[in-house]
Amino acid sequence: MRSAVHERPAAAGWDVARPPRPSRTAGVSLAGFRDRSTGPADLPVIPHPAVTLVVEFGNGSLVVDDATGRQRRGSLVAGLAPGAVRMRGENVTCVEVHLSPVVTHAVLGVCPAELDRTVVALDDLWGRDAERLREQLGDAPSWEDRFALTDTLLSRRRGTGPPADPEVVRAWDRIVASRGRARVEDLAAEVGWSRRRLWSRFRSQIGLPPKRAATLLRFRHAAHRLAAGDSAARVAAECGYVDQSHLHREIVAFTGITPTALADDPGLVVDDTAWAGHGIGETH
Repeated sequence: MRSAVHERPAAAGWDVARPPRPSRTAGVSLAGFRDRSTGPADLPVIPHPAVTLVVEFGNGSLVVDDATGRQRRGSLVAGLAPGAVRMRGENVTCVEVHLSPVVTHAVLGVCPAELDRTVVALDDLWGRDAERLREQLGDAPSWEDRFALTDTLLSRRRGTGPPADPEVVRAWDRIVASRGRARVEDLAAEVGWSRRRLWSRFRSQIGLPPKRAATLLRFRHAAHRLAAGDSAARVAAECGYVDQSHLHREIVAFTGITPTALADDPGLVVDDTAWAGHGIGETH
């Protein structure tokens, strides 16, 4: 008996679909998005502690402007913390995949360090596989079928690249669990490495050095606290920022918008609808 996939209305003119069961590949989460707005969408992309894969299908148009001013059209892959990125489009329908950085190399076949703060075309990474998947998604009769097709491909590709070191996985999990408050020297001691070795291996396998990864996790927690109605002063004090100005600078660096604008951004509501129940940045 097949489990139903419920397509839920969310803010900003999007319907969101979630799969009825977890992915077969640890560290992978999926969601479906359908644009139901009456005009073109134009939203800031809120960074997530995951490598993001977007497979667009149908008759819509998706354009992403990255922090350097370059544009990517159609299906894409965004590395960790790509900077202030905006998404534009009309009638967009897509499956979005979040990959924990510790499984990205194994599944995508590309090291996260090669995706550092950038957005690349999925075709450049997957070639014919990307084109075939788009065709299959367009022909599929339901979101459940689309999720199954995507998950099957991801599972088949698992092992394309090498796994992350157990010590790197452990350090990443500690950063996630601490919401970015873990200290690098404590992480190094816990995994039995020097700070220099941890920095080097973590940077090469995750795509960010440990401190920058912690900054990203702290930002995500702060963003959702702001969206929940907490004041910027309280969020700064309770999330580990030096002061409110520090919080302001970090949010502008990650999103290109102010904390006040971020708190009111409908994209966070869509994000919560799509990924509720998935631990932020979780490996398992």
